[in-house]
Amino acid sequence: MKISNETKVGALTAIAITLLILGFNFLKGKTLFKTGNIVYARYADTKGIMVSNPVFINGFQVGSVFDIENSDKNLSSILVAIKLKDNYNIAVNSVARIKDNPLGAPSIMIALGDARQYLKTGDTLLTASSTGLLGDVMNKLGPVGDQIKETVHTLDSVLKNINTIFDPNTKNNLQQVIANMNKTTASLVVSSASIQSMMNEQSGAITQSMNHVASFTKNLSDNNEKVTRVLSNVEKTTDNFVRADLTGTVDKLKTTIANLNSIIEKVGSQDGTLGKLMNDKTLYNNLTNTVRSANILMDDLRVHPKRYVNISVFGKKDKSGPLLAPLNDSTQKQP
Repeated sequence: MKISNETKVGALTAIAITLLILGFNFLKGKTLFKTGNIVYARYADTKGIMVSNPVFINGFQVGSVFDIENSDKNLSSILVAIKLKDNYNIAVNSVARIKDNPLGAPSIMIALGDARQYLKTGDTLLTASSTGLLGDVMNKLGPVGDQIKETVHTLDSVLKNINTIFDPNTKNNLQQVIANMNKTTASLVVSSASIQSMMNEQSGAITQSMNHVASFTKNLSDNNEKVTRVLSNVEKTTDNFVRADLTGTVDKLKTTIANLNSIIEKVGSQDGTLGKLMNDKTLYNNLTNTVRSANILMDDLRVHPKRYVNISVFGKKDKSGPLLAPLNDSTQKQP
């Protein structure tokens, strides 16, 4: 039987279309038969997940979405078939979440659990809803927004308190305080100018003081040997002073003071001659009488000098002999 060219062309065209469809689906990760390691995940919202979207575990692509089908007519539950590249050990308590990607297609992220039992082909993964990138941002900004609201409320209360405190008198006082601060700053400017003049290198008082200090230290440096000799002499003097018999000197001083006290006691008593002279009034009376007799004699000599001075050419010769004993003193009491 001879086959016509038209039949050959039609058969080749059908085969080419079939191969094109199969290749396109293969490139999308979809095959005609559900073979391999396939697990399922059930979602209420697939968030735009499509066939051949990647599936990741810890950032590594372990498979792709193989098929999406609804479980009921109300579309309340959508079953997603995940085809794994290999027989991975995925714990039965692992959770699959759909992760949004604003710049690309969404993907499925599987968070591994800690169970020791693993999923088998045909098992269903646990799922959880994901807030997405914008939701995460809003969740993070939520507490910040609450804090901002509380801060604004507190700031409003503070401003109200400030408005109640700042009455006209307070405002005037604040103006006076600011004026005083301006005066203080002006005084500080003048003071800084004075300090600058004091620190002038040529005529400043501080510069002159430093020059004097430098001159003084230079003099000390020039007379260093003299200062050393003076200190050596002081050291020798202190050594001699330390070596001196201070205890013996103090004992001698104590003995001298005791003797002096004994002499003073004897002078104060009437037993000794000096005590009698100082305490007995007889000497005083005798001296008074003697002075009185001398005064009478001088007065008599001045008034009657001829009684005592008599010049005579032919005077009588005093034939009395010399005195062998003193005459009795009329000023003294006779025994």
